[in-house]
Order: sequence, then C-alpha cells, then structure tokens
Amino acid sequence: ISQCILDGSALYRILVFPIDGSHWVNMEVLVKELHGRSHQVTVIRQADSWFVRERSPHYTSVTVKLGVTTFDLGFFEQAVRNVLEGRRKGLVMGSLVQIRELVSILRAAHSSTCTMLSIMLEDWALMTQLKDSSFDVMVTDPGMPAGIILAHYLNLTMVYNVRWMSFGEGHFSIAPSPISYVPVPGSGLTDNMGLLQRTQNLIHYIINLLQERLLVLPIYSDILDQHFPPGTNLLSLQQSADMWLMRVDFVFEFPRPTMPNVVYIGGFQCRPAKPLPGELEAFMQSSGEQGVVVMSLGTLISALPKEVTEAVAAAFAQLPQKVVWRLMGKRPSSLGNNTLLLDWLPQNDLLGHPKTRAFVAHGGTNGVYEAIYHGVPVLGLPLLFDQQDNLVRLQAKGAAQVLDAATLTEWEFLEALQDILKNPSYQRNMKRLSSLHRDQPLHPLDRAVFWVEYVIRNKGASHLRTEAYSMPWYSYYSLDVVALLLTIPLGSVGALFSFVRVLLKRRSKKTMPHLGNTKIENSAKPESKRVENIPQLDKNKTEKMSHAENRETQTVKSKGK
Repeated sequence: ISQCILDGSALYRILVFPIDGSHWVNMEVLVKELHGRSHQVTVIRQADSWFVRERSPHYTSVTVKLGVTTFDLGFFEQAVRNVLEGRRKGLVMGSLVQIRELVSILRAAHSSTCTMLSIMLEDWALMTQLKDSSFDVMVTDPGMPAGIILAHYLNLTMVYNVRWMSFGEGHFSIAPSPISYVPVPGSGLTDNMGLLQRTQNLIHYIINLLQERLLVLPIYSDILDQHFPPGTNLLSLQQSADMWLMRVDFVFEFPRPTMPNVVYIGGFQCRPAKPLPGELEAFMQSSGEQGVVVMSLGTLISALPKEVTEAVAAAFAQLPQKVVWRLMGKRPSSLGNNTLLLDWLPQNDLLGHPKTRAFVAHGGTNGVYEAIYHGVPVLGLPLLFDQQDNLVRLQAKGAAQVLDAATLTEWEFLEALQDILKNPSYQRNMKRLSSLHRDQPLHPLDRAVFWVEYVIRNKGASHLRTEAYSMPWYSYYSLDVVALLLTIPLGSVGALFSFVRVLLKRRSKKTMPHLGNTKIENSAKPESKRVENIPQLDKNKTEKMSHAENRETQTVKSKGK
C-alpha cells in the first residue's frame, strides 16, 4: 500500500474512493477541479486499476494490491458477446441471458471491491494513517459501497458523486419513487405507462429488490459483522450521505420526486470543444457540407461482434458523409474510404466540432450528456447496464433512434442513420435540449464543487436530510396510521356490540323466572275451571231435566182431565 503524502497548506483535505472505468472518467473531472481550488485530494485505487493512475499532479494515491486479478476489461467484452448472442434467440432468452451476465458482473465487481476493503480495514498502519490525516470529507461513488463503509469506519462526512447505487438508480434509495410513473432501471420504459407497462415496471422493481437482498448485501455482511456494531445495516449506511451530487438533470431525466440534499450536476464533465489535432482537423474539413458522423462505444467496449461490425462498416461506406470511428481490433473488410478508424478519439471535441452531424453511441451517461451539450442527435446501440434507459429518454424527446445491436443489419442501420441525418427534427430537438441544458445560472461543475465545500464548511448537511431513513417501512408507508384509523371505528363498533349483548343477557336473566310462573298459573287455571264447572254443569243439567219432567207431568194431567 503506497504512502499518501498530504500538503499541510491545502485548504481542505478530501479523500476520494472512486469506481474504475467510465465512472472514473467523470470523477477525475471533479478531482481536478477540487485540486484546482487548492484542496488536497487523496484517491484510493487498486494496483491493477484500468484508468486510475497511481501518479498524478492532481492527487496523491493509496494503492491497494489484491494479489489476484479477478475482474478485467475482457470480462465485459465476453459479457457483451453473450448478451448479444442471447438476444438473437428471442426476447425471453435475451432477457434471461442479460440478467445472468449482469449478476455475474456485479458479483465479480462487488467481490473484488469487498476484498480490497477487507485488506484495507485489516491493515492497522494504513487505518491509523488515514485517521491521523484528518480528512474533512469523503467523496465516493456509491455504485460500489466500499467507500461508504470506509467513510463510516473513519467517521467521515460523505458526499456522493452518484447515478447508480449498488443495486439500482440512486433516487430509489433516497427519494419517493412511485413506480406508477417512475420507470425502474432496466425496464426501458418512459414516464407514460399503461397497465401492462406498469406491470412490467413492477416486475423490474422486484428483480432489483431481489438483487439487493440476495446478491449485494450478503457479500458485505462479514465485513460489517467484523468491523461494526451488531445490527449495522448496509442500506442505512448508504442512505446516510449528507449530499448527493446526481449526475443527471431534468433536461435528460423524466420529472420525478426528489430531496433537498440532492443536487443535479448532469453534464458537469462537458466543456467547449478544443481544437483538434492537425490531421484530424483536416479530415473533418474534407467532409465539406455533408459533415461527419462520429461513432464510439465508450471506454469499456472497444468493438462489436464481427458480423455487426461488418454491417456497420458497409453502411458507413454508402454515406456521403465522412466517418470517425473509434474501433480497436481487426479492420472490417467492408470498410469504405470515407471512414477513419482510431484507437482513441477526443470525443467531446469531436462532438463540439461544427462539422459533426450525428453520433453513433452505446448510450453511456457521459457520451449522452456530451451529445446533449453540443446538440448532436444520436443513433443508439445499447449493450448493457443503463444504456437502454439513457437512450429511451433521448428517443422520448425526439433526439435519438435506438436499434438492437444483436439483430442489426446493414440496411436497418443505414436507414436509421440516414433518417437522423436528413430529418431536421432530430437536430432541432437536440438543439433545444442543448439550449435548456446550458440555460442555468451556474455550471454543473461549479455547483458540484460548491456543495462539496458547503458540506465541509458546515460539518455536514443534516438539516437537508429527511428522517425517513430511520423509519421502519410500515411507518414510512403509514401502515401503522391506517391500522390505528381502522382500529378506532372497528373497536368502537365491537365495544358497542359487546355492551348491547351484555345488556340483553342481563335482561333475559331477570325476566326468565316471571315468565315461568306465568306459564304455570295459566296452565293451572283452565284445570281448576274445568273442575269447578263440572258440578255446576251437572246442577244446571239436573235443573233443566226437572223442569222438563214437571212440564211433561203437567201436560199429561191436563190431557187426562
């Protein structure tokens, strides 16, 4: 582990724990700007880092050696090939293969990061050195939570340079995210969803939750158990950052709820174009009025599968425009004379060149924002991660077309590209997005630096953090309130019912003996009446018979006379 040497004259001391790859490309922009403001920056890196250099004039480094390389760029290349091959077998198979490859990539990346963190935490000398360095803040990318865990171990205030968390988009960890109109990452949906789309969105949300619970959290559980108090929860640690510098804005992102400690810095890495090298500038100028098409697949993917590359090259050869293509590897046999191949290209400067007419891209956040900043319409070939979602947002705003790289044909690619080049609506819509993006009082990079310094000056920003993070889920969704509101009327009705029932029982007990005596008396009276009436009936009958006999006697006597 290399020694970190801090400048005692620095204004503030900032510890940075980045993620390698394209995430470092934009983190380095922030690091350079912080260094330019007289802050001392220390960057933690792996010895086999892809892009984070050990020596830099803008920062000092802490280099951690893992011993074994388990995660390299070839891993991504193979994953892309597997995903494209799966897509060719249909939608279902393509989705299953993509989930499998994403899980494989995430498991490898988190395991490597966790190993690095474990080595650091068990190095007593390094931990002592970092604690004694008296850092003012930790700036980290929470896509891998190692920086979060280390910040809590060192008791440092945290600022996130964030788009993604370890299991999804950053907003889903901090802000209300109704999935009825907030598309879940990976869904490829917009904010205008019907019933089937909302169902699809829910399924993707459940997949993200399972990824979090079953894949990410178990990897870090041992470290938390060893170095933190019992019951420490990674999710709680992740939500505890004082400031979230979100690498999007609402020119690009769909409208959605947010929080006061979320600051939007989308496009902070974008800048005016610089002059191109002589030969490249000459090539651009040779395009005349037709202009130039720029193609790049970002920092991690150097080339598409051979058959796709050949189809793209053949389509380019039929264009009247010139083409600048970042392509590493074998030269396509169908390549036209109008196409210039480069191992590396100054993407921002090319997109800002007045001759550039279209941008063929995989849809990474950095490239998308550079296209927005310079007003260049996009033809998207999404491969992995957030690329599909990024391009869907541009497509919904009428500034891009999206094709499936797995099933791409020469004529399909050519037709889509010609539509973008000839249809002025794409250029017009992207120019409007560019105008909206630029129309703000402070450049996003200046805004990012201000809020980093703000957090340091004020020892955090707890007044901007909601207490929702400490609430149990049933309280957050007010289920306990609903239960209380239901309990009161139901309990009142139940109590009233019980009271009435008790009264009825008591009344019935009091009236039962009286009702019994009444029945006995009533049943006895007819009997006595019958007994008393029998003699009376006989007496009357006797009297009547006597009267009858007397009348008969008198009648006989009168006849005799």
